[in-house]
Amino acid sequence: MSTDARNAAVAALAELARSTDVRDRADAGHGLAAFAEIPDARAVLMPLVLDAEDTFVTVVTAEALLRRKDVVGLSIVAAAFSEADANQSEWIGTALQDVYGVFADERDAAVRVCTTLTRDPDPRIRSGATDLITLLNRIEPVLHSA
Repeated sequence: MSTDARNAAVAALAELARSTDVRDRADAGHGLAAFAEIPDARAVLMPLVLDAEDTFVTVVTAEALLRRKDVVGLSIVAAAFSEADANQSEWIGTALQDVYGVFADERDAAVRVCTTLTRDPDPRIRSGATDLITLLNRIEPVLHSA
């Protein structure tokens, strides 16, 4: 896909993220997660994780970012977690459990990524990554390596 097409998709999803309809915002968060490496998408994703009106948007967006299973997704979730209120934090924790509660190898990889993020220049990412490590270490995955 061309850069122009990717930027157009991000622009359309960013517009959807401004909707008053919770389903539109959740869909925007889910879709934008695929473009999280693009700065314009990144700028919209954190406010969606911290949606002030409905935690459905929080959990859908956080889960989509975590399912990327990469430093980009985890860094956005970490930054958001550092600023989340108690209710948002609980739903981000639910997304962590849903994504990393099956395979121990995937949970362990996320802990390694978050450990790297504790040295990020952004204090929000450092703080959130430290908290995410604590939450990830509390998860007891269903499947472990043989």
